[in-house]
Amino acid sequence: MALSLMLHLPKLDQTFSCEYGELPEPVSLPGCTPLHGRDFVDPLQDRSNQAYRLILQIAKRHRLAAGILVNSFLDLEPGAFKALREEGSGMPAVYPVGPLIQAGSASEGDGSGCLRWLDEQPRGSVIFVSFGSGGTLSHEQLNELAFGLEKSGQRFLWVVRSPHEKAANATYFSAQSINDPFDFLPKGFLDRTKGLGLVVPSWAPQIQVLSHGSIGGFLTHCGWNSSLESIVHGVPLIGWPLYAEQKMNAVLLSEDLKVARRVKMNKNGIVEGEEIAKYFRELIGEEGKVLRNKMRDLKDAAAMVLSEDGSSTKSLAEVAQIWMNQKTM
Repeated sequence: MALSLMLHLPKLDQTFSCEYGELPEPVSLPGCTPLHGRDFVDPLQDRSNQAYRLILQIAKRHRLAAGILVNSFLDLEPGAFKALREEGSGMPAVYPVGPLIQAGSASEGDGSGCLRWLDEQPRGSVIFVSFGSGGTLSHEQLNELAFGLEKSGQRFLWVVRSPHEKAANATYFSAQSINDPFDFLPKGFLDRTKGLGLVVPSWAPQIQVLSHGSIGGFLTHCGWNSSLESIVHGVPLIGWPLYAEQKMNAVLLSEDLKVARRVKMNKNGIVEGEEIAKYFRELIGEEGKVLRNKMRDLKDAAAMVLSEDGSSTKSLAEVAQIWMNQKTM
């Protein structure tokens, strides 16, 4: 979907004069689930900004490429790939070669003890909560999340970071806070949830966590790497996008693939604790069965495309053959 947006952005720029977030109807990109302008990537939300003009310039150069490798696979976005590959579309060749993810290893370590804790939990009972390597929440939102986790009564593993009041991606652009993130949790939260959940500061070995049998769900910012890691390991999602292209990914995961529930914010931009508790109970309970079954199917498809005769393996081999032929010319 993100590639489709980039390839069609020059036309959108000519078609619309208002801000994309002000469009009353969703935008229909060929082969993709209709997408509201407010869910476009962050730099496209202000057309007077220099970042928008830079992205538009980059988008125009996309069509000059001989080919584009995409870390996705045919079963994940069949409509988008079909549209991009249609003859006469004027698009560069597109090669889906995913899902390519990092492999977890023992060398990552388990300083927090979270893997040992997971070993003691029932199968499929724990929801992993992490907003990636850059995501941050406000202090108010952090408290609401803590309240929701506690009220849900569900097991959880939460990677918590110090809050930031202004930026959802503050960890990328500022030094890690010297404050202990536990200092920002509601008073008594850790004691009240002891035995039910585990809170670890700043980092956890995500691949090893998602591949663990005790994990039954993942509350995620919908970064593409995290999304693919969830699919490869068959973990259904609660989508909580924060920045960059994450809102687009959330649309794909929740509205198209239907392997995620996307959180809803109140008029103040806060996801309320009561709602968070409901999402948790539904995901682990009977209502999450549909998500789990669909994610299991995607997991099987992801394994198939990377097999010896899989579509992504063949796609990458095709690119390699093109490069070899050019080398011998």
